[in-house]
Amino acid sequence: MKVVILAGGLGTRLAEETSVRPKPMVEVGARPILWHIMKIYSHYGFNDFIVCLGYKGYIIKEYFANYFLHMTDVTFHLAENRMEVHRETAEPWRVTLVDTGDETMTGGRLKRVLPYVGDEEVFAMTYGDGVANIDLAAELAFHRSHGKQATVAAVRPAKRFGAISIEGDHVKSFQEKPADDGGWINGGFFLLSPSVGKLIAGDSTVWEGEPMEALARTDELRAYVHHGFWHPMDTIRDRTFLESQWTSGKAEWRVW
Repeated sequence: MKVVILAGGLGTRLAEETSVRPKPMVEVGARPILWHIMKIYSHYGFNDFIVCLGYKGYIIKEYFANYFLHMTDVTFHLAENRMEVHRETAEPWRVTLVDTGDETMTGGRLKRVLPYVGDEEVFAMTYGDGVANIDLAAELAFHRSHGKQATVAAVRPAKRFGAISIEGDHVKSFQEKPADDGGWINGGFFLLSPSVGKLIAGDSTVWEGEPMEALARTDELRAYVHHGFWHPMDTIRDRTFLESQWTSGKAEWRVW
């Protein structure tokens, strides 16, 4: 099973971090959010990744080129021009990094990497900035059961503010940050047939626009309802929340 990760956007709402790195490389628990996403997939045996690069994509290339330097202790034998790796930490990953253009939209990025997944019956796709404790094995079983072209994980985002119930000027109840706002949204974690590429016109196509709308119109899109934890990293506030979860030892997305 191949996994396409969209990792090329500008991340303007996280400008404090993304002025120097692409958003998927912003760290939670001293590891890029991209690493966390890959660990979620890897837990379910999805280990073949195609990462769509754009803005500052060379930083992602350098991270994987020097993965051992980031993850292990090393000794440099300078006279021998040799590096010795200690406590080797290896992931069972195959990572293909594809430059898909700085200005390319989400649909365009997907279309550019279709040659890497074209021989697959189904492949996974997600965004490089959101984590969840989603059961990917169950989602794959669901996708195969309905036989349609596409499955999207439907999630309910947590409310950012407390909810007040009032009658007149009387506060009848107050709930600090209710679990969700009652509406289902696109949570990423797609499963797709390569045939969806026919719905993407080119680099300027936004995946969440006409391609997804066309799939819905033709009854080729199904929702896998995820009731558990899901959280994007769109702002510094989001990153701070995820970091606090990780440091507390209660990171709900840590399924590995």
